[in-house]
Formats: sequence, structure tokens, C-alpha cells
Amino acid sequence: MAERTLDIDQTININWDTYPWREIKERILDLDRRIEESKEIGSLLHGFEGGYILPGPSGLITRGRDDVLPTGRNFYSLDPHRIPTKAAWKVGQNLAKAIIEKHIKEEDRYPENIAFFWMCSDIMWADGEGMSQMMYLLGVEPEWLSNGRVKGFKVIPLNELGRPRIDVTIRVSGITRDNFPNCIELIDEAVQAVAALDEPVEMNYIRKHTLAQIDGNMTSKEAWRDATLRIFASMPGTYQAGTQLAVYASAWKTEKDLSDIFVYWNGYAYGKGVFGTEKHKQLAENLKTVDVTYNKVVTDEYDLFGCCCYFGTHGGMTAAARTLSGKEVKTYYGDTREPEHVEVRDLADEIRRVVRTKLLNPKWIEGMKRHGYKGAGDISKRIGRVYGWEATTREVDDWIFDDITRTFMMNEENRKFFEENNPWALEEIARRLIEAVERNLWDPAPDVKEALKEIYLEIEGWIEERMGNMKGEFQGGSIDIITKDEVESWKKKMEDILR
Repeated sequence: MAERTLDIDQTININWDTYPWREIKERILDLDRRIEESKEIGSLLHGFEGGYILPGPSGLITRGRDDVLPTGRNFYSLDPHRIPTKAAWKVGQNLAKAIIEKHIKEEDRYPENIAFFWMCSDIMWADGEGMSQMMYLLGVEPEWLSNGRVKGFKVIPLNELGRPRIDVTIRVSGITRDNFPNCIELIDEAVQAVAALDEPVEMNYIRKHTLAQIDGNMTSKEAWRDATLRIFASMPGTYQAGTQLAVYASAWKTEKDLSDIFVYWNGYAYGKGVFGTEKHKQLAENLKTVDVTYNKVVTDEYDLFGCCCYFGTHGGMTAAARTLSGKEVKTYYGDTREPEHVEVRDLADEIRRVVRTKLLNPKWIEGMKRHGYKGAGDISKRIGRVYGWEATTREVDDWIFDDITRTFMMNEENRKFFEENNPWALEEIARRLIEAVERNLWDPAPDVKEALKEIYLEIEGWIEERMGNMKGEFQGGSIDIITKDEVESWKKKMEDILR
């Protein structure tokens, strides 16, 4: 392969043969060469033929992982016993400090319990930054072997920690649960160790909440173990939070319905010697003391509208914490896109950021439109997730729904795109927007409210024309709400578990 030349404006006046520019030039050329050597299509076809494909590491190039190049290789993940790394521990400490400082600034007190949505991306992309954050909140520190593997943890003394130990409630993702049990067990062991410390409860919220759950029954090992459970997920073998299914099926009336569904689906405990044991009561007891629900963004390649699991889990957990505690619960979002400059902001701010930079960004919209039917469907899915966040958290501004309507329904060019490529996608968008109005989740601007149903009728006309002589009922703009009260078997199952 012939050496590539660097096409850089010569007015910069760089001598590429001198230090450090020579090294930078070599680095750029090496990256360029490895990008050019990527053979994704060829490797895919070779794999279909049963051929051998050279392995390579996975990771995010946006976080400095240029070792993933060239792409088109079988990828391997990581050594889970090296999680968290020492670098991730530093980031996690900063995240923990930021979330505490934010809560103190807003509420003038320490948060007693922070509920996490612990996704596998924290381990596979961020080397355990969130895991480190949990550990530092608890007041423990990882201990590493000389080869970088984690051998355990040590408790940070209170006088060194300089603050109370913060409790955590963790809804772990199914992929994390099934692939990184050692990480789950380490956090679980840390919780048990901290809960057992002979410290004042006003300086150890884990112990405070554990003692409250056992109600003075210090002699029962089973009661103590139940009271120290902090890691929960759905039933083994399942990968849903449940809440998103209820939202999409319109199978809820009140926030309590969403709370009940979240507890019903996610009341299975995990940890050292515990795998999927039914502990719905313990999940509910933990959620009663939650002050903050939390997740974080690692890269702009993925965001909180990219999958329904974000609002289903973080949103469902928020609805459950608010309902069970009977108080307002903060919703925060961390940001480690630049690990040296971590931030913690309100969930509402993160929603606004992603809406502005992607969903309502004309360049993003034009890019999606190039994909025709699929692009229209993906736009519809993302708008459905905006609705999901509002249904579960009430953190989506009215102007966001207004601008979605103006951009995708009231804009003639974009409406024409949906009509020609995928009218069913625009029908779904319109129906979710109408549902948001009917549920009082959104108070639309006057011009938007007037146009919404009129345009919906137009969309129904498109669909009926396309269906031709086919017989049967069409999905209409009315929202049929079905809850456990209308489905006897569902009602009985939930009552038995939540009793």
C-alpha cells in the first residue's frame, strides 16, 4: 500500500520531520492505514462460508480505543476480573462526589439511597466507572493484584471518607447479570461488609436501612441476608423491566400501576449465593428510601432514546421509588463522555440535550430519511421512547412534544416523506402524541393541538388507501387502556407477589 500524504494547509507551517510532529504524523498514518484495512463485508461473507476470521478487541474508538482497528474481526470483550480498572476507579470517585454535591446543593442534605440502572456498557465500554461510583458511595475501595486483576476490596475508614456511607439500590441489566457475576458478587459483598460495621447509623445509611428492615431481629441470619440485598433484576432468563411493555400496550392508568409492574417484574435478587430468588418485598423496602435514581451516558453513539430499556428500567424505577416512598425523587444523569471532565445533571437536561442534538437536528433527520422505510420506522421508535420517559418520569418538557409535532407532522416535506415511505410510522407517532394529550402528560400549544387530530385523520386516509380491499379493523386514534384490574389472571398473579 502506497504511503498516504497529509493534506494539511501549508500556512500552518508544520515541519513533519521534527519532534513531536513526526510522531503525530506516524500515528495519523497508522490509524488511516488500519481504517483502510477494515474488511467488514468481506469478513461477514467469509464467516457465512464457515471461514476463520481473525479476532480483535472490542471497545469505543471515541474513548481512545484505537486498538479496535481494523474492524471486521471477531471481537472479544475483556477480562471481567480486571473490572474496575484503576483509571475507572478515579472516574467513579469523581462521579460519586459530583452526585453527592449536586444533591446537597439542591436538598441541603446527603442522599441516603441512590438507585442505579447498572448496564453492561459500564463494564464493556467504561471499565467499571459506574461500579466504582457505587463502591465509593458505599465507602469501599477496590484492591488489585500486581497483574491488574481485582482481588477484593477494603473498607475506607469514616475519618478518611469524610462523609456518611451512601446506600445503593441496583437494578442490574440482564446482560450484566448473566455475563459479569463476579462484579455483581463484589458489590454485594461490599454491601454486606458495610452494613455489618459498628458505626452510627447517621454515618452509615446502609446499616440504617438494613436495621430498619430487620426490625431489631439481629439473631436471624436469613432476615439479615434479606435486609442486605441491594441488587435486583427480572426473573432469570428474561431481559425486560416490564414497564416499557405496559407503556407500549397502554396497560396502565396511574403511576402506581407502573410502580406495581416494575416491582412485579424486577423483584428477583442477585448476589453472592443468590441468583434470581424472589424478593419483591425487599425491592419495595429498598425503593422506599431512594432519594435519587441514576444512569449515565458513556458515548454519543448511544443515548437514552436508543432503546426502550432506558425508560423502562430507569423510568420504571423512578415511578416505583416515587410511589413507594410517597415523596419526590430526583432523577440524575451522569456523563463520562470525557472521563477527565465528568458531570452529573438532571435527567430533564439530558433529555433536552439529546432531543436538540439528535432527534430534532435537521442533519440527523435528513440522514434518517436516506434510509426510507427503515429510517421512518426508527424515527417513530425514538419518539415512542420520548413518550415513554414522560409516562414514567414526567421529565419531558411540553415544548419537546410541540416541536416533535411541528417537525414530523406539521412540516409538509417531512410528512410527505412518511406518506411515501412508511405511513404506519407516522400513524404511530401521531397516536402516541394523542395519547400523551389524553393522559394529561402534555399540554400542547394551541396551533399544535388544532393540527394534531386533523393530520391524524389524513394519515388514516393514506393507510386505508394502501390497504385496498383488505378487510378487518384498523388501529384507530383512540387509546384502549387495559390494566391488571381488567385481566383477572394478571391481577391475581400481581396481588399474590405484591401482597
